Amino acid sequence: MSSLKGPIDNNEPRSPFKVRLAPCHLSVTAKILQGTNTYIIGQGAQRLLIDTGEGKPEWIASIKSVLQNEKITLDKAILTHWHHDHIQGVPDLLDFSPKTEVYKNDPHDDWLGISDGQKFATEGATLRAFFSPGHTTDHMAFILEEEDAMFTGDNVLGQGTAVFEDLAAYMKSLDGMSKQFKGRAYPGHGPVIEDGPEKVLEYIKHRQQREKQVLDVLAKDKEGGWTSMDIVKIIYKNYPENLWEPAEKGVIQILDKLSKEGKVAYDKSKGTWSLSGKPSL
Repeated sequence: MSSLKGPIDNNEPRSPFKVRLAPCHLSVTAKILQGTNTYIIGQGAQRLLIDTGEGKPEWIASIKSVLQNEKITLDKAILTHWHHDHIQGVPDLLDFSPKTEVYKNDPHDDWLGISDGQKFATEGATLRAFFSPGHTTDHMAFILEEEDAMFTGDNVLGQGTAVFEDLAAYMKSLDGMSKQFKGRAYPGHGPVIEDGPEKVLEYIKHRQQREKQVLDVLAKDKEGGWTSMDIVKIIYKNYPENLWEPAEKGVIQILDKLSKEGKVAYDKSKGTWSLSGKPSL
């Protein structure tokens, strides 16, 4: 049994590669979006690792230091999704620890797959995989059964909101995630969230609010109809203009979702949107 101490102090200063201690795991944070959090799970001589950061040499140096100081090894590395800031540390990890097995949903190279509900057990900790597409098509969250907590990957962050590839899938995943645990959320970026389910519900409400804002704009008459950027300029009018282009991507996702639900229609000839059954002027 290692000398782990907790709980995590969310108010502590966050250095680029800060190692924090908690009852069932250690976390190593790499410097990107306040850090890509990588978690070492368990309390025995062999541990599990969630995510591997973006491949910076400082990250593997931190991992080596933790393993040596705690006198532990990594049996498995479990990846939440394919984004580079979560998987690019794998080569350095395998150079240092070649016996570590790497797992990811929809795997590539010599990695192993992950299925929904699959369990990963080590001394003091059991992880259960929860398929949660939306941020990416391969996204997995993991429930830490001993704490009734969840490692949320990039579906739910410690600060701010997440981006997504498929809003409909993302909303379905958030709804499912909110029902899977009652404790903390350990995100892929940012500080630990004490009330995880409440944060997930906050994300759902935020996205529902954005959908309502889009529908409210489309309910107004506009000659020629509404382009996605027209909608952005209304909803995000109080935001800097340099944020409008990235915001448009989210608005387009909302429009695509609403279109699939039959609530809005797209006029290809004009490149404009309207409420279903309400022609553009």
